[in-house]
Amino acid sequence: MGTCFSSEYDEQYQTKQGENQPYTTKDALKIPPKQSVLDAPIIKSPSSIVVITKDVKDLRQNPGYSNLDIFSYDEMRIATKLFRPDQVLGEGGFGVVYKGVIDENVRPGYAKIQVAVKELDPEGIQGDREWLAEVNYLGQLQHPNLVKLIGYCCEEDHRLLVYEYMASGSLEKNLFRRVCATLTWSRRMKIALDAAKGLAFLHDAERPIIYRDFKTSNILLDADLNAKLSDFGLAKDGPMGDQTHVSTRVMGTYGYAAPEYVMTGHLTARSDIYGFGVVLLEMLIGRRAMDKSRPSREHNLVEWARPLLVHNKKLVRILDPRMEGQYSSKTAIKVANLAYQCLSQNPKGRPVMSQVVETLESLQSRDLQEESLFQSGSGSVTLFEAPDSKKKENQVKDDGESEATKETKM
Repeated sequence: MGTCFSSEYDEQYQTKQGENQPYTTKDALKIPPKQSVLDAPIIKSPSSIVVITKDVKDLRQNPGYSNLDIFSYDEMRIATKLFRPDQVLGEGGFGVVYKGVIDENVRPGYAKIQVAVKELDPEGIQGDREWLAEVNYLGQLQHPNLVKLIGYCCEEDHRLLVYEYMASGSLEKNLFRRVCATLTWSRRMKIALDAAKGLAFLHDAERPIIYRDFKTSNILLDADLNAKLSDFGLAKDGPMGDQTHVSTRVMGTYGYAAPEYVMTGHLTARSDIYGFGVVLLEMLIGRRAMDKSRPSREHNLVEWARPLLVHNKKLVRILDPRMEGQYSSKTAIKVANLAYQCLSQNPKGRPVMSQVVETLESLQSRDLQEESLFQSGSGSVTLFEAPDSKKKENQVKDDGESEATKETKM
């Protein structure tokens, strides 16, 4: 899942623990129940964010969060079957995510829905400020490619978030941990487009939002494999007016963070674009951003693979062999070139997310046309011919030897 790192101290989301009174089930029942919290997708512009609340008391009083349900800890216990181990969906530095169901048994009058409940670990690497950041952003943003935040629980020392349930799990799980069902080329490109749309929505706001932790484990897939961005604990308002960047503590995940951000702490929207390039590269090659099980020069995927992306003959030998025969040479080269640009060491050399979306949309349209032609047996589509696996491995080693660079140290 990657290793998180941080330095310095960020005061943006400081909170004072213990100043808020517990919220009980009795209080929760005073709120009229919602008939449905998963209606048809709508888009609510991030430019509507005016106030960044700094404590839970503000959350309850600020009308900007009236769309969120406030749950008691007892309700969360019922929804997750007392936080049973067999309900665990995942774990991380923040705590544990459980699968749950909210229905009449949890709160009278509540329409039955499946949910994911994230319980913050008080001893974890994330604290109240990250928890509040998540509520601040997902509580006010709505977009088809952002995970929907349904509500939260803040009672005594308990901090929980309730999201829509994403049945297919994370991109990381589907890309690297499943042995039987492999993501096809077309599905990977659709996921890349979905994620790009989510980032573009954040970046194109009147007040841009920088996601700051774009990686495969933060991209979740629903039952139809539609992709949505999750985990906004590290999100931050972007620069405004004459500002060129935001200076902040360095936080993120090894292998995904932009080099200029790691070196200087200067954060821009193009820092996210670098992370997008890393994920796109992972989907192209089928390897993790950081993999210490491989030879030392291949530990860092970007350093090893990026120089090979602009050499067509070398490119074919490093693409994920599980996708053999599923793409045309022209399309694969264009996607590789897009990843190459996103991974530019110079932030100004990276495209903006709206350009990334436009490129992926045009490629998806091309893919659909070529797939139709290929399935019809016209023979007009030229597919890569996969070389012998052993020969392929040796060729990649030879080609990458002179172009691999030293491993980045963060």
